[in-house]
Amino acid sequence: MKLSYPMPLCVAPMMDWTDRHCRFFHRQLSRHTLLYTEMLTTGAVLHGDRDRLLGFEPAEHPVALQLGGSEPAALAEAARIGEAWGYDEINLNVGCPSDRVQSGRFGACLMAEPELVARLVAAMREAVRIPVTVKSRIAIDDMEEWPTLERFVRLISAEGCSRFIVHARKAWLQGLSPKENRDIPPLRYELVYRLKAEFPSLDISINGGIKTLEAAAEHLRHVDGVMIGRAAYENPYLLAEADSRLFGASEAPRDRHDVVEAMLPYMEARRSQGAPLNAITRHMLGLFQGLPGARAWRRHLSENIHKPGAGPEVVTAALALVPRVSEAKRAPAPVPRAVSEAAP
Repeated sequence: MKLSYPMPLCVAPMMDWTDRHCRFFHRQLSRHTLLYTEMLTTGAVLHGDRDRLLGFEPAEHPVALQLGGSEPAALAEAARIGEAWGYDEINLNVGCPSDRVQSGRFGACLMAEPELVARLVAAMREAVRIPVTVKSRIAIDDMEEWPTLERFVRLISAEGCSRFIVHARKAWLQGLSPKENRDIPPLRYELVYRLKAEFPSLDISINGGIKTLEAAAEHLRHVDGVMIGRAAYENPYLLAEADSRLFGASEAPRDRHDVVEAMLPYMEARRSQGAPLNAITRHMLGLFQGLPGARAWRRHLSENIHKPGAGPEVVTAALALVPRVSEAKRAPAPVPRAVSEAAP
């Protein structure tokens, strides 16, 4: 599928989670949801194993590359490489609060330097023809939230960036771990709504604490898009209704058993190239969450996928332990999206 904006739903870039296997799996559930890579530093892209870091399947489109860095020339070159590899969007990380990211002067600490971020975006936009977007927090540390967010977006949008994904929490760079930064700072959804109201020409997506498509639908009354993170990973089947509910597609959600069976040829192909099967199946453990047989599915995979010679037949055997449950055959009505329909 081609990338088009507004993009009502995307899956957040998550370190150690949203690798190529995860994205291929998520694509079996939703044809339209925008998928992101894990954050890759400019150093990794410029000097690392690009086949391993950047490789992806054509079926993953639309797919975006998220970069971390603070040097205009390095980010411009990394963006060029990403475009050459076929990514549909380049996204700049201005939201990660980890110590490693701070020591490299990128991620959330860049919220304190909006002028620099503007230069970074300008350099990347000059280097590529695909969209360059920014993912940020609303503020960091003791910075006042709305003035920080408003000025940040105003300066960067002046350089031609028209799409912002905002995690609706402040990031505390001192005193909170990255995990705590995902939960402890209060969510300020109203500030992201205000951002859309005051910058109506921009494409604004909201992120943070969103766990269901019902919640996503409510947010879409105020902003252009929703980014879901851990919920899409831990309960991936929620993506199965995204196409009909949020994108207006007519197809019924894909049956979970059919999703697993669609993954088998991919597993065999990747296994023949040396990828361990557990690198793929670890992303699929939550597929049957809440259904009879879910525990047996997880246990069989966990106990057998590491054994010497284990192949896709282990997955087939695990699938046989899960009763096939009839999924809804009629898609729910599409969600009204008054704000998005009015956006350019």
